[in-house]
Amino acid sequence: MFNAIFVTFQVILAFLAVYQFGFSLFGLIKKKKKQQFPPNKSFAVLVAAHNEAEVIGALLENLKKLDYPKELYDVFVICDNCTDNTAEIVRAHGMNACVRTNADQRGKGYAIEWMLKELWSMPKQYDAVVMFDADNLAAKNFLQEMNNDLNRGAKVIQGYIDTKNPEDSWITAAYGISYWYINRLWQLSRHNLNMANFLGGTGMCFESKLLKDMGWGATSLVEDLEFTMRAVDRDVYPVFNYDAKVFDEKPLSFKASARQRLRWMQGHFTVARRYFFPLIWKSIKQGSLVKFDLAVYSANVYVVLLTFIMTAISFVDIILFNGPNITNIYGYLPLWVGFLAIAANVVTFLLSLALEKVRFKKVYTSLILFPIYLLSWYPITLYAFFTQNNKQWSHTKHTRVVRLEEVQSKQG
Repeated sequence: MFNAIFVTFQVILAFLAVYQFGFSLFGLIKKKKKQQFPPNKSFAVLVAAHNEAEVIGALLENLKKLDYPKELYDVFVICDNCTDNTAEIVRAHGMNACVRTNADQRGKGYAIEWMLKELWSMPKQYDAVVMFDADNLAAKNFLQEMNNDLNRGAKVIQGYIDTKNPEDSWITAAYGISYWYINRLWQLSRHNLNMANFLGGTGMCFESKLLKDMGWGATSLVEDLEFTMRAVDRDVYPVFNYDAKVFDEKPLSFKASARQRLRWMQGHFTVARRYFFPLIWKSIKQGSLVKFDLAVYSANVYVVLLTFIMTAISFVDIILFNGPNITNIYGYLPLWVGFLAIAANVVTFLLSLALEKVRFKKVYTSLILFPIYLLSWYPITLYAFFTQNNKQWSHTKHTRVVRLEEVQSKQG
């Protein structure tokens, strides 16, 4: 019985690996830019901020310089349970500081939900809502690209999340590699196939009417994934805009990175429990590959967990019990198949760097440590499984200010 279960899980994991690799091939080609529309959509730009005095000024300066009519967008900074002078800095820049104090409901999801209620009660209404994090920088064409997609009929849009500081440390380089891979071989591939894309927590745009109809309702530790699932469940498919870049700051140290990724995995378990089976059932009833794909994406956290546990069991079996005593499908396959699978994984990451024309020299020298970053997801996910009911938001500390001009100059 144990062997049968073990083999079944191995077959499922192998299928999912081939499934994702097949999808990634559709991200190799970037389609030509679509029709441009005159700027006619108005935007409420929301920035979630908790003690962000270190970096909020750079973002506000950046938002003032967007290539979009100034009368068509306003910036609202959610000063959420702040104990520093974030609000004063926002007001000094002539922007709206929206102060929220709630010791019981902490976290970005709750802050956004509160802000949207405030927004709907204001005399001035907007066609769409854009969301950034306080440590972000937006490309100058960001709102214009959101305007284009809204005019094409999109209701939920995810921009291209790039890394603001990939050369700061080996861990920020690892984040950068992961995001270039995700943008090109996950997001763009699905966009090219007219599938649903997943939201990434920042650089997001929502049609106001949709938000009013649906409500935000995403207050887990991964509010972006939660809203993605809610939208797809209602047949609203988020789209990906490759040309709208937002640069996100990544944690410098492995410890800070592990803390952030632990929060992500804890939230992923919550979302997977809530949405996996309903989406799978609807995908079968409706014959919807889109819903199946998002259900599989929501379950990725269990895929990582299962891979780690099965690998650990196999090692224990070999080392302590003179194994292998457990049936292993890979033992019946030619050796070259295993090497091919490893090579395919390596090539996809290297290919994403080449396709995205990454020119950061330190990123390439950090590639030797990239496997450590990848392997570290396993113990983090295992720990997240046993602590998934934790709802505490972990705040990423900032060490320096980076401006858009600096990022773009390094990109060449």
